[in-house]
Amino acid sequence: MTRTITVPHPRGTGRAQQLWCSLPTELARRFRAHADPIARRILEEIQRAVPEYAKPLEGEFGKMIVLAIEQAVLSCIDSIDTVPSTEDNWPKLFREVGKRVHHDGGSLNSLQAAYRAGGRAAWRYVAELGQAHRFPAAVLCVGAEAIFAYVEEISSYSVEGYTLAQAMATGTLERRRRRLLELLLASPPSSPATIATMAEAAKWAMPKWVTVVALDPRSDQHLTPAPQVADDVLLDLEGTEPCLLTPNPDRDLRGLEGRLPGWRAAVGPRVRPADAATSARWARRTLDLVRRGLVGDGAVTHTADHLATHWLLLDRFLLDELSAKTLAPFAGLTVKQQVRLADTLLSWLEHNGNTPDIAQALGVHPQTVRYRVSQLSDLFGDRLTDPAQRLEIQMTLRAHQLLGTPPPGEQ
Repeated sequence: MTRTITVPHPRGTGRAQQLWCSLPTELARRFRAHADPIARRILEEIQRAVPEYAKPLEGEFGKMIVLAIEQAVLSCIDSIDTVPSTEDNWPKLFREVGKRVHHDGGSLNSLQAAYRAGGRAAWRYVAELGQAHRFPAAVLCVGAEAIFAYVEEISSYSVEGYTLAQAMATGTLERRRRRLLELLLASPPSSPATIATMAEAAKWAMPKWVTVVALDPRSDQHLTPAPQVADDVLLDLEGTEPCLLTPNPDRDLRGLEGRLPGWRAAVGPRVRPADAATSARWARRTLDLVRRGLVGDGAVTHTADHLATHWLLLDRFLLDELSAKTLAPFAGLTVKQQVRLADTLLSWLEHNGNTPDIAQALGVHPQTVRYRVSQLSDLFGDRLTDPAQRLEIQMTLRAHQLLGTPPPGEQ
């Protein structure tokens, strides 16, 4: 064997091509005689493992599947031998496979399962041949990686073709953009290739940043008009969670209040398109805070203005645990005493112990404040002088204030 095996660092696509080229060229001669048997083994395994393909492959669909398998095998062998072949054409071929499967009513899941089955069959054949000819273990390892990298690449092309055919069949541009929005907000996220294909079909330029705005029609509106937005804003007003996605947050978020008559809106964080579902999730959580009366009910509420509130209320279990720890001195008091002293303690922390400011905030006499602070000093002792414990106490009290619940104790 005349070539040392070196596996170059992958760059972009074509990882399989790099791996094939790293194998000894002598392997191409040995495998070329096995091209037809390998192709037959692959086809047999696909038909055995995938019920949708366990039928005679007839017509244009059958011809395309057989051609695709034969072409895949030859392309891999040619790549080992560095022979200029169909490398530039097979992406198109496998996109056409995906389109044909959709056209014939086939399942995308079954198509992907067929690729996986074919990859397994090819590897078993190569492993048997390699053992019979005593190929070095390093050669077999690289060969295995190359096979499965190639299967992943051609499978992704077919997914693109299937998605594009699906998009073209959905009809109007509006419906395609609705589907694109669904893909962007899907959880778990859709693949970048699928989103890019749908974006192309929807004539929607993929932006650098996006922002999702959760929408809620105000209950006092009998007929809520559609928001006034730019043509490239993706919009869903018919689902259970109405929202819009802007590809240009800097443009569309300025003056948004005036373009949402009859709607209550919550703006999620600005994110990369791949993280659009995250922006939507936090926008909806912010809208929930508005509905619960935990933040102001303006026409537009920005998640960024209420990050601390989200953080404080993120996990009720942790809040209860922290409350039990930091507010333990309140145990044994009546609920009325707890509420009164909790309000005083939070105000004392927020106003840095300034008695006149505390009295004004609570609407009580300064002497009353002094008396309550004395009680708090007896209850909490050195905890009120420790910065870390003071912070925990303030966070806990603020969370209970937001929720409208008394601190833990004899409730």
